[in-house]
Amino acid sequence: MSRWRPPPPKSSPYVTAKGFAALQEELRRLWGRRNDVVRHLAAAAAEGDRSENAEYIYRKKELREIDRRIGYLQRRLPTLKVVTQAPADPDRVYFGATVALEAEDGTLSAYRIVGPDEAGPEHGRISVDSPMARALLKRAIDEEVLLRTGATTSRYVIVDIRYE
Repeated sequence: MSRWRPPPPKSSPYVTAKGFAALQEELRRLWGRRNDVVRHLAAAAAEGDRSENAEYIYRKKELREIDRRIGYLQRRLPTLKVVTQAPADPDRVYFGATVALEAEDGTLSAYRIVGPDEAGPEHGRISVDSPMARALLKRAIDEEVLLRTGATTSRYVIVDIRYE
């Protein structure tokens, strides 16, 4: 049995100005946190036997995670395209839109279509690469949207489209 897995599909390079600023701030904070972790790691390493030193092992793991995220952000930030303008046709759903939907059972929900780096369904932000966003793109108010996920199909009606 092999451990090889195909690489994940490339994500869209788009991000909002607010999302780009948040990623830059995260990178800045990570560099500051990395300095603290390195200082604590050096102190733990000075205590002697590293093989049974829990503090040393924990700090090495923490440093590895920070370095992984810093590396990702340093590679990703230069490739991102910041979208600052509303589209020419604000009556249709495009990147950056906040879309209000009504489900078949009458429940209302709202989603903002953003880049994959700033998506967070708990905050009402979905990735432009998600099935929901792909179904919504280029649609207008009062259009019905079918979302197929596995064996289930959900119907939604677009109630409102707004751009910040």
